[in-house]
Amino acid sequence: MKAWLFQDHRQRQKLGDKAPWSVGWLDPDGKRCSKRIGAKSIAEKFARKTEGQLAAGTYNATTRKAWAQFRTEYETKVLKGMKPGSRMAAEFALNHFQRLIKPARMSAITTKTIDAYTAARRIEKRTKGKEAPQVSPATVNKELRTLRAVFRKATKWGYVAKCPEITFLREPKKLATFVSPEVFAQLYSIAGKAVEPAGFHAPDWWRGLLVTAYMTGWRIGSILALQWADVDLDAGTALSRAEDNKGGRDQLIDLHPLVIEHLKKLESFKTFVFNWPGDRRQLYNEWHRLQELAEVERADGKPYGFHDLRRAFATMNADRLSADALQLLMQHKDYQTTQRYINMARQAKPAAHNLFVPTLSVAAG
Repeated sequence: MKAWLFQDHRQRQKLGDKAPWSVGWLDPDGKRCSKRIGAKSIAEKFARKTEGQLAAGTYNATTRKAWAQFRTEYETKVLKGMKPGSRMAAEFALNHFQRLIKPARMSAITTKTIDAYTAARRIEKRTKGKEAPQVSPATVNKELRTLRAVFRKATKWGYVAKCPEITFLREPKKLATFVSPEVFAQLYSIAGKAVEPAGFHAPDWWRGLLVTAYMTGWRIGSILALQWADVDLDAGTALSRAEDNKGGRDQLIDLHPLVIEHLKKLESFKTFVFNWPGDRRQLYNEWHRLQELAEVERADGKPYGFHDLRRAFATMNADRLSADALQLLMQHKDYQTTQRYINMARQAKPAAHNLFVPTLSVAAG
């Protein structure tokens, strides 16, 4: 592949022999490229270098590629194929990056750019107002993980020559929250006062949901997506579809008899096992109302989330199941995620609980 030297005719007319020299070439995609160099000797060296890169397949054409061009391609080829929740999280991260950095050329995005984004994002407020809390390190790290995946793809597509290094913020080590057996018993009992979903026997609906979540460890999204067509109450199994779980694969799960007992009370001609006809926000409102009636709350004063039921499953079963079985039931794609839950369970159940306890007696005085 040849590169050629030339002088702009207008510059030639104006400056004569002193007009700067430029180099032209065709990139691997057949696009005509050029660069003004200056002296002819330097232009000749640049031409030979470019020819060598084109011949060796090491040519990199990232310098002129724009952020807007990359984002459009990324949204078309990657984001559209994501599940709704993951796509929304990725879009949030990209929007924040674009808002704070205002990137133009992809070649200008470096490790320093990512560090600048992290520094700007970590001091922002979650909501408006002087007393509003700052964005948490966990939130910033979640966005950084998204950006890492984004720029790895940009590197593969040739938009950047090298993927920027990303340094994550240190997160405070907090004990994870989960629904203890005592709290679960209170919630199960108070479910008798549930009034939504309307048109169903709400107490049975909520007790079925609670038992299913507590004894399968499934995410709330997977539970609400479960269809009667994928449940075999006689065989005691449920099929979790790949499109409804983060594991990304179909999984046939054996259900505990207690779960089956509760699901039988919900049998209907509806498509979904846990049919919720209203807005998803109403689901959370009813969930929080039941907790208020039961007079339960987390140690931090906040209401329990559905994920606290999932953490409870991991905590209560980490010592009862093998790591492989726990990974399968919790539908984790990566074993490292399962290991984090196992570590969380060990924190929740301190080793001191397993210590030898001597027999004590009080001597008669």
